[in-house]
Amino acid sequence: MARGHLHKFGGSSLADADCYRRVAHILLTHGNSDDLVVVSAAGKTTNFLYKLLSLRDSGQLWQEELQVLISYQQTLIEQLLSNEQARDLRERLSTDKSQLVSLLSLEQRNDYQLNQVVSFGERWSARLMAALLRETGVAATHVDACSILVAEEGAVPNILVQESRDKVQALLALHPQERLVITGFICANRHGDTLLLGRNGSDFSATLIASLADIERVTIWTDVEGVFNADPNKINDAKLLKSMSLAEADRLARLGSPVLHSRTLQPLFNTDVSLAVRSSYASHTDFTLIAPLSSSASAPVVTNLNEVVLFSVKLNTDIAPVLTLLDEAGLTPLAYWELAQHKFELAFTLESQKQVHSLLTQHAEQWALDELTMQTDLGLVALVSADAHHFRRSFARLLSRDAKPIYQDSLSLVTLVPQAQVSLLTQKVHRRCAGPRMRIGVLLLGVGNIGEAWVDLFKRASHTLDRELEASVALIGVVGSQKALISNDGIRLNHWQQDYQAHATDWDYDSLFEQLAQLSCDEIVALDISASATLTLQYPELFARGIHVVSANKLAGSGPLPFYRELKQQLSNRRLFWRYNASCGAGLPIQHALNDLRNSGDTIEAVGGIFSGTLCWLFENYDGTKPFSELVLEARSLGITEPDPRDDLSGRDMQRKLLILAREIGLAVELDDITLNSLVPKALAELSLEDFLLRISELDDDLLQQFTAAAEQNKVLRYVASLDKVEGKLHAEVGLQWVDNHHPYANLTPGDNVFVIRSAFYQGNPLIIRGPGAGREVTAAAVQSDLVHICRDLLQE
Repeated sequence: MARGHLHKFGGSSLADADCYRRVAHILLTHGNSDDLVVVSAAGKTTNFLYKLLSLRDSGQLWQEELQVLISYQQTLIEQLLSNEQARDLRERLSTDKSQLVSLLSLEQRNDYQLNQVVSFGERWSARLMAALLRETGVAATHVDACSILVAEEGAVPNILVQESRDKVQALLALHPQERLVITGFICANRHGDTLLLGRNGSDFSATLIASLADIERVTIWTDVEGVFNADPNKINDAKLLKSMSLAEADRLARLGSPVLHSRTLQPLFNTDVSLAVRSSYASHTDFTLIAPLSSSASAPVVTNLNEVVLFSVKLNTDIAPVLTLLDEAGLTPLAYWELAQHKFELAFTLESQKQVHSLLTQHAEQWALDELTMQTDLGLVALVSADAHHFRRSFARLLSRDAKPIYQDSLSLVTLVPQAQVSLLTQKVHRRCAGPRMRIGVLLLGVGNIGEAWVDLFKRASHTLDRELEASVALIGVVGSQKALISNDGIRLNHWQQDYQAHATDWDYDSLFEQLAQLSCDEIVALDISASATLTLQYPELFARGIHVVSANKLAGSGPLPFYRELKQQLSNRRLFWRYNASCGAGLPIQHALNDLRNSGDTIEAVGGIFSGTLCWLFENYDGTKPFSELVLEARSLGITEPDPRDDLSGRDMQRKLLILAREIGLAVELDDITLNSLVPKALAELSLEDFLLRISELDDDLLQQFTAAAEQNKVLRYVASLDKVEGKLHAEVGLQWVDNHHPYANLTPGDNVFVIRSAFYQGNPLIIRGPGAGREVTAAAVQSDLVHICRDLLQE
């Protein structure tokens, strides 16, 4: 039966007696009775053994240094074990010392004898940890990995998988309910000679043995909590990743991440073994779990190297055979670029420089290598994610002029920059791509029908919006005419009305601005879905506080020209955005069209249309068979008009919309520059609503006469806004017109808006935009569109 867990402890986790006790506690509290344990040499023991070899080979005295090392091991034994077990290990250590003296005294040593010297550190650790576990009453046996891992010799030993698997499985069967403490870093050839697994060999031993033993999980206990989305020593808000895929971890390792080595991960591919990276100094904290078969993307990770060597080569071949040879030698480039046909640049870690240079020069004749140069004053910055392609534009916008172009594969974006730029670029990439995402708070000002429709739309779109924008966009406030609800955690979209009713409080502008200043948002966008003139007057304060605005409210865009210009000046002075497409035409893209025409170099000569869904409905349905006043009252009962129909019939709304469009095409005009011909006689304009409704029939005679006269000329009545330049002079008017039956204004769906644009590009055949110009859903959609545009503009800054 397969065992469930293998624990691996590195030298830093076994540095002293307290560390050993901590490891024993971890094994007792986080493991099972049949777990496997792989250990490195304690502390810096392996380095000390290499030092002994160096001293011996240079003819220096090494005996005293050996005694220091033996004393260190004796101290660990005395501090950790009782008399009986301590005596046994002391005797073994004495034997080991004698063997080390013999090996170090040899005039000439072969590689196996050198390996044997270096391997003592792992053997001591395994022996001591097994004894410490037995001291606590746990069945434990130490195992020399040379007895189970068989390899062919080479620059790095090549493990013979099937032979090693058979030995591992036999060992497990022999010790079914024991903790086996196994040496890391070492293996043996078929003759039993000791071989070293090289750099990060103990971690590799752990994942290799786990794969051979069909272990479910390997935990590498180290001095860090796991894999972070940036170097926590350099990025203050770096976050621990709770999970990531094996492919992501491998790419990160190949780019030089210090937590894991790529070789450690290779045995896990095509297995069901998961890998946890945890801190032996804080075993209670969160950790990183690496799942081989995971298809889900972890959060993006930013990594960097301060020292990179860039080889420039010119070949007579494609790069593929070069990459293959480099990969076979364990020298996979961090990234590479094709500069021209057969000319390439390849980036490597600085420590690989000599090996790469040697390999390239060895095959110089084969590849007709006629150019080989190196540059070493570079550093690397990379982003690793299964969704790396989503971040390419954001990553590219951060690069300086002297950065290398982005190298991209399925899991990473990589660039090289001068070493002095590495730290700053790493921080920028982290902040934009891998750090806490930009948080954009949305403040809804207006809780009527359109506000409700917008919340419903935002609720449906919020998840997609967050993903597409690579930012968090949250509703942080709902403000009505008397009550306000502000929440730093965000308003619950499914319960916003209940929460507003239960928790909203009285407000004024001073307190509102104070609350907004306390929110943890990178940016705030206010949605003015009101008709409040008082709110309009607060736009300068909103902009002064760095708050962006989306307006469905027409009053700011059609306000006095000095006020309008002040607002525009505030925007230009700061990184602020104000969009107000919903203020004219609801969801119809009229302002987008006007701006596109101007940006293309076109000159707009005339804008006209029917900008009121109410007036369109009235005149499309008015056929003279019933009095116009009855039609108005019917529209009022259906909710098509404002509560006071004069707000529609006056034409003031269309006048303001025409002013907004005039200013949008660059005209410096005031509201009074647009002639207004109201449908409401002066005698009815100043009455109370009740009196007006009693006398509304006074509208009928004049309109019937005009209808009849227009019909005799095959024309129809329409209430139209028009702006035209006639002989260089501006003519702008809103009022009732007679139009031909075939005119674009004549055959609309009741409730539509229509905009007709004549320009230098659109002369005899004007540009016509037509569709619903009112309604809660289309207006809410226009507000949402403006919000998304502002969010995208913010993310591109």
